Amino acid sequence: MAKNKRLTAARATVDTDKQYDLAAAVALVKGNAKAKFDETIEISLNLGIDPRHADQMVRGLISLPNGTGKTLRVGVFARGPKAEEAKAAGAEVVGAEDLAEKIQNGEIEFDRCIATPDMMALVGRLGKILGPRGLMPNPRLGTVTMDVKGAVQAAKSGQVEYRAEKAGIIHAGVGKASFGEDKLVENIKALVDAVQKARPTGAKGTYLKKAALSSTMGPGVRVDVATFTA
Repeated sequence: MAKNKRLTAARATVDTDKQYDLAAAVALVKGNAKAKFDETIEISLNLGIDPRHADQMVRGLISLPNGTGKTLRVGVFARGPKAEEAKAAGAEVVGAEDLAEKIQNGEIEFDRCIATPDMMALVGRLGKILGPRGLMPNPRLGTVTMDVKGAVQAAKSGQVEYRAEKAGIIHAGVGKASFGEDKLVENIKALVDAVQKARPTGAKGTYLKKAALSSTMGPGVRVDVATFTA
């Protein structure tokens, strides 16, 4: 009941017919994040694309300037010195055939998966498991690399992966409610800028159509997309 009262009170502060400027939207969402835990601030971007077409897919990785406030668990497919490099860099799970067997048994104890190029024949067999979860290593995202140390450190430092879903919508966490408003604004602008630069060649018309911010337990707030570049 307390949760419902809190949500009802939060919704009462939001004008659903209004598009707020970015700073005002951040302040409103942050002010409504009153759960007993540090809520994640999330952004939703509605793009003018059809991801079903290969030339309209939008996907990438960005290191947010102020991090995400969340520590990712990293899994690495590597052998020998590169496996040791991954462990030293802080990867939670490192292995080869043994790690593949765990994944096949449903033991997926990581949020980001990295692999050295020589391991991709093995990793490729796990595509039906890792792919739907967005965990498949990809050279375009820097998660298939010989620079294992750099990839692990980047994942740990506040990297965010963004990927357009079937409806052309991107959902991504941009920080925590405990972050200062200026830090959240900076993170959001960095993410939106990366998405803008990733505009695919097949996209026609308006690319960034709509945007909204919300916290984990709070209502959505519409954002005027023009204020992302203000």
